[in-house]
Amino acid sequence: MEFSKHTILGAGGSVGNALAIELLKNQQTVRLVSRSGFSIRGAQTYTADLTSYHETFKCLEDTDVAYLTVGLPYNSKIWKQIWPVIMKNVIEACKKLNVKLIYLDNVYMYGKADGEMTEDTPYNPCSKKGEVRKTISQMLEEEMNNGNIRAVIARAADLYGPYSLKTSLPYIMIISRIMRGKKAKWLASVDKKHSFTYTLDAARGMILLALNEECINQIWHLPTHSPAISIRDFIGIAAKELSAEPHYSILKRWMIKFAGLFNRTIWELDEMLYQYEHDYIFNSNKFNEYFNYTPRDYPQGIKETIKYLKNAL
Repeated sequence: MEFSKHTILGAGGSVGNALAIELLKNQQTVRLVSRSGFSIRGAQTYTADLTSYHETFKCLEDTDVAYLTVGLPYNSKIWKQIWPVIMKNVIEACKKLNVKLIYLDNVYMYGKADGEMTEDTPYNPCSKKGEVRKTISQMLEEEMNNGNIRAVIARAADLYGPYSLKTSLPYIMIISRIMRGKKAKWLASVDKKHSFTYTLDAARGMILLALNEECINQIWHLPTHSPAISIRDFIGIAAKELSAEPHYSILKRWMIKFAGLFNRTIWELDEMLYQYEHDYIFNSNKFNEYFNYTPRDYPQGIKETIKYLKNAL
């Protein structure tokens, strides 16, 4: 690899863990940065609060490339308050230390996209969290466009795959429930098409982007299988792998609104339901063609996810 020293800002999440494992397999020096002191055997552990510029700067010293994979609590007020601070600190530290930055982003800033989401889809957020994502993306894009930083914005669709036990809806609402002998659940509809990015594809994609100087200061969609899958088919594949019946129930908007009165995380889902009431189709052709990369298809990805979960749980 071109680089040898990699720092993962926001260690402990699904893509951050996949990144760490992939880098360690290639005998790279990996530093994991989190507030909790999260650790993986073979990697350096660094405890830091990224809302502090001093701590951000210190944890990025002696680093070739940084991966910003932070996951904040699913709360729009917290996002609005903290995300711009973290982005500002990371940008300034990377600029001063000449560290290449790979920022893991989502697609909230696109809002209700008309057709497939590509790197050229205009920003039209229709949620508070989407507005925050638009703001912090534009903060980094301004620095990229002015040539002040070497950075990549790497966007993923909703995630599934190994290491995605905490925040992946396909795991929480489908796979884990079927594994426990329960009905799968989903939001709004099981017949809309929905793209999911496989965690290992996301990690490998970020590493490829980090290693290629020609990719710098661009937006890239991380490798994601096409065509998108219906949730009905996703449930069917998962149930077959687990030798279960593909039973499911659908959570309608009114149910989520009611449940949200008692649970803040569920309350926060309400503004994002448009992603499940309409087709959600993510296009990664730019990446796939440039790197000649074939993303994991859904039958194989679901099979490998379940195999990982059986070993991990």
